Amino acid sequence: MRRTPALIAGGGPAGAATAILLAHGGAMPVLIERHAEPQDVVCGGFLAADAIAMLARIGLHAAALGAHPIHRARIVAGRRVAESALPFAAAGLSRTRLDAVLLEAAIEQGATIERGLAIRRVDPETRCLHLADGATIGAEALFLATGKHDLRGAPRAAAPDADPALGLRVRLDATPELRAGLEGTIELHLFRGGYAGLLLQEDGGANLCLSVVQSRLKAADGQPAALIEALAREAPLLARRFASAAGAGPWSSVARIPYGWQTARTEPGLFRLGDQAAVIASLAGDGIAIALASALRAAHGFLREGAAGAPAFQTGFARHARRPIGFANLLRHWGETPWIAGPLIGLLSHTPGLMRQAAAMTRVGAD
Repeated sequence: MRRTPALIAGGGPAGAATAILLAHGGAMPVLIERHAEPQDVVCGGFLAADAIAMLARIGLHAAALGAHPIHRARIVAGRRVAESALPFAAAGLSRTRLDAVLLEAAIEQGATIERGLAIRRVDPETRCLHLADGATIGAEALFLATGKHDLRGAPRAAAPDADPALGLRVRLDATPELRAGLEGTIELHLFRGGYAGLLLQEDGGANLCLSVVQSRLKAADGQPAALIEALAREAPLLARRFASAAGAGPWSSVARIPYGWQTARTEPGLFRLGDQAAVIASLAGDGIAIALASALRAAHGFLREGAAGAPAFQTGFARHARRPIGFANLLRHWGETPWIAGPLIGLLSHTPGLMRQAAAMTRVGAD
């Protein structure tokens, strides 16, 4: 069995940022990533000011990566619209681009990146990863950064949900009409049992992400495009945006998203990062910021205290993220409840400062 001081499961923003920081600190980690090449996934695409600041701390600048500037938010519920300037600079950047540059930076720092290797299960007690090819890798410290996908052997203890949320994502080929409608704006569409976000990315396309309860997708025969068509009465602007695209790529999905979940407990040597530490509702929160903030804190904790630093890291990060995650989950509940969402949009349209305040309160921060 191979062994390494620091072993990272997952090459998304949390895992890759941790690899950069550990390698820079001399730990020389090994990172295992199941995809052979970076690719767009369901989560990500929006970078708020805290995520942009944390990327800069590890030497990556969103503007230099071509990120599309965002300075306004538009929230739509039925035919009601509220719009306001954001209280911070934001940007749209595809996960394909973000993950690629983070992994490249990790390699430049000296980290070992092993791609195309699926992890079959994890053994938290021995801090070992068992790979699909039969190999086993052990470590002094194991960093779980597999996003919303749980690993067998180390599941998140989320409460059961009779109608769990699903995440769906597609890249739209932006027409001039679609680009004009979304220029400089993140657009959020509210409907019963879910919401959708639309923004422009550095590649010229539009990123469409939906969070929806399982029953609504099932009623559309499991077809995301049919779901959007079925939402035309509840979210007419969303349906028009989708119809105005020149084309759409393949849909990607992730099941059973435990929004609002977080953990303050772990064992020595086991660091839970990103969505393995806390899952913030993307309606108001920024999952990339959660990923980067946890990576910064975990890497610094390991470099200071070694494997023994894991429990203090987990407790501290849970305390740090509790308020923005709780508030974002409350906003998600309101947004998915029509009798609340409609009047709320009316209030926000007459008091735009409330929208700016809500956006600020759901930031995890760059500390």
